[in-house]
Amino acid sequence: MEGMFETYLTDGSLEVDDIPQQTKEPVWILGKKYNAVQELSMIRQDVLARLWFTYRKGFIPIGGEDGLTTDKGWGCMLRCGQMVLAQALISLHLGRDWSWEPETRDTTYLKILQKFEDRRQAPFSIHQIALMGASEGKEVGQWFGPNTVAQVLKKLIIYDDWSCVTIHVALDNTLIVNEIKKQCLSEEINSTNLLNIDWKPLLLVVPLRLGLSEINPIYTRGLQTCFKFSQSLGVIGGKPNLALYFIGCVGDEVIFLDPHTTQRAGFVENKDTEDQIDLDMTYHCKRASRINILSMDPSVALCFFCKTEEEFDDLCDHIRNEIIAAEKQPLFEICFDRPKEWSPTEDSAEDALAAACSTEFDYVERQYDSENEFEIL
Repeated sequence: MEGMFETYLTDGSLEVDDIPQQTKEPVWILGKKYNAVQELSMIRQDVLARLWFTYRKGFIPIGGEDGLTTDKGWGCMLRCGQMVLAQALISLHLGRDWSWEPETRDTTYLKILQKFEDRRQAPFSIHQIALMGASEGKEVGQWFGPNTVAQVLKKLIIYDDWSCVTIHVALDNTLIVNEIKKQCLSEEINSTNLLNIDWKPLLLVVPLRLGLSEINPIYTRGLQTCFKFSQSLGVIGGKPNLALYFIGCVGDEVIFLDPHTTQRAGFVENKDTEDQIDLDMTYHCKRASRINILSMDPSVALCFFCKTEEEFDDLCDHIRNEIIAAEKQPLFEICFDRPKEWSPTEDSAEDALAAACSTEFDYVERQYDSENEFEIL
């Protein structure tokens, strides 16, 4: 099995320039800094540990017997949303430094993976995401944008009592600190009649539009900076016609996982059989890809995970110092309280999702989708 893992990790790596191996620029993967010359295998192992969700075919129909049995051609943004949420759950339950191997049978890992498998019972399956979107005006098979998938996940996360994660989607390019803390802090009376105040782990999503038809270069340094924060969960976005999950950067390029590979559907269960072991491997990408940051579509959603209130406070400090103060044109703003001129009514997920559906960027029909391999971008 050990030899099998080495083959799986390194197969084809000399032929595919997934990471620039001789660069002097640091490589950043979800808040971790690497030296590509000295730590190439560590970078690839870090990429491999991320849960990679792609198109699937042959799953139970979505929406009844005549429903769709594949998400090929329409589910790429939904899969990117799954990857962000899965990374949040891995960070929460297993830690940022957790590593995956083909023989991994960790029960916590398997429990996380099962929540995303392609069946109606799984809370974060393609079925649940598509049907929740349909209840809010997005028909099954219709493409989502970054804001919309964030709003749908915000509604689904309440069904996961095991993790108790809360999702906050920051609208109007602004983080309102006190509203986020109010959402994350819960009060309860314990057995000795003392008041306990607990922090719900936070998945923070900041949808942004960084240009009209392409990214304005003034935003690129701020975008790169976000990958360096220890709380980084990457960026949901893409390039025109293609949704991608950006997990890091090196120099002027961004590193991403690509959902545009169609694989067979199936269930890993407890990973007891060879078929289940093989299927588990399909949820881990041997190598990432990269493009120039200016090739990204300007519609993005920045994602962060704060397990504790201290981590959220630290993130806010980094944003103030490295995004707000350091940039002539910050990516977004941060304030303690909702500005008085804003409506005092809290944005509900339903209202925000409806707004997202009506204002989000309209993507043109895809030119192509890969059946077995990554597209060459």
